[in-house]
Amino acid sequence: MGYKVVVVGATGNVGREMLNILAEREFPVDEITALASRNSLGTEVSFGDKTLKTKDLADFDFTGWDIAFFAVGSDATKIYAPKAASQGCVVIDNSSLYRYDPDVPLVVPEVNAEAVDGYKKKMIIANPNCSTAQMVVALKPLHDRARIKRVVVATYQSVSGTGKEAIDELWNQTKGMYVPGQEVAPKVYPKQIAFNVIPHIDVFLDDGSTKEEWKMVAETKKILDKNIKLTATCVRVPVFVGHSEAINIEFEDPIDWQEAQDILREAPGIMVIDKREAGGYITPVECVGDYATYISRIRQDSTVENGLSLWCVSDNLRKGAALNAVQIAEVLGKRCLKKG
Repeated sequence: MGYKVVVVGATGNVGREMLNILAEREFPVDEITALASRNSLGTEVSFGDKTLKTKDLADFDFTGWDIAFFAVGSDATKIYAPKAASQGCVVIDNSSLYRYDPDVPLVVPEVNAEAVDGYKKKMIIANPNCSTAQMVVALKPLHDRARIKRVVVATYQSVSGTGKEAIDELWNQTKGMYVPGQEVAPKVYPKQIAFNVIPHIDVFLDDGSTKEEWKMVAETKKILDKNIKLTATCVRVPVFVGHSEAINIEFEDPIDWQEAQDILREAPGIMVIDKREAGGYITPVECVGDYATYISRIRQDSTVENGLSLWCVSDNLRKGAALNAVQIAEVLGKRCLKKG
């Protein structure tokens, strides 16, 4: 016996990826429906070998449905997620709206799967920020071994994290660079993204950090350990899909790079590609479409007593969003719902 599943925002990048992953992983689905705004009503989306026509989110009754994956912005989520929850449907939300609510579990299954048990407080489970998700998958097994004190991370985030309009802007700006008179001015981003990097994701806060950087701090503390100190610099780069991170870690206990490499090779959700030679590492182009969080460039940091540096790459539309949401549903089914 399977589940009755709803995908909200099914026409967007993440919503479509959710449908793909549900089919790929053979999630036990008895019935599935795709919802979208009225502007996208009737748009066809794929679920395995089936074609679904989107229905109107505004009129949908969630009564009798088991799980709703939300892949829409916070404004729509604020209206419809409580509605779904009040009608007995468990919401797995990809927006930032509920991540910092103490009554809503924030879950990365490889890190804190047990947190899903708290879903009944609001019938909502939050999916973390894409940059946080892949990072904590890498940090968790190392934290279990040597206790992390401090993390310094610089992210290199693809434009798909912003959405389809950002993908189009990068594509059109890149083409325009080669055709005189067809240059494309920035609209999605404050500066040109083609052949450039922008050290600015989300809004600026009073302390000079951006909200994206703040999210990584707050979410790591909630998911992994409130005592970890973390500072982040988040940068948008001209890559279509795949986020990369340069992570520097200071531990309480000694750990060398060889042991760290062995630990990460055995950790769930991680693939280590770490040869100290040209090309012996993973780049964003190579991670697209994969489930794994890839780790490369594991090395000692001699500037602190117990330090390591590493390179972390993942498909942000998958582990950073859709895959993590489906993994949450899988854990929810095994631990709590127990239907499939």
